[in-house]
Amino acid sequence: MADSPLTSGDLKLIVVTPESTALDVAAEFVALPLFDGEIGIGRTHAPMIGRLGFGELRYKVGSQTSTYYVDGGFVQVQDNIVSVLTNRAISPKDINAAAADDQLQEALARKTSNPEEMAIRERLVLQARAQKRVAVKR
Repeated sequence: MADSPLTSGDLKLIVVTPESTALDVAAEFVALPLFDGEIGIGRTHAPMIGRLGFGELRYKVGSQTSTYYVDGGFVQVQDNIVSVLTNRAISPKDINAAAADDQLQEALARKTSNPEEMAIRERLVLQARAQKRVAVKR
């Protein structure tokens, strides 16, 4: 994605996955799913590092709000730069809602016999539900 010129009222949003830089844009506001809720980030936000959950990343440029699905990871905010490191960043138009529904059904049917298997099942359920929520909003 092409760089947008940064103005004095903007944040720089950079979203990086293991494969590529998914986003590198100027934004007025960014909302991210943390593992325990959601956070909104505006200009001059206090420096922070947070653990991401699975869900919808939103950013606003002018009157337009754009979204992406992010698959966990970390966020760092410092000097009006929002850096997101995530396993996956997917545009809503690229989310396969049927595949997410299949993943959800398989995860719910998955048998577990120990805490590790339960954690894996919970992660799969959270991922599938978050993808479905983002896909429905498009």
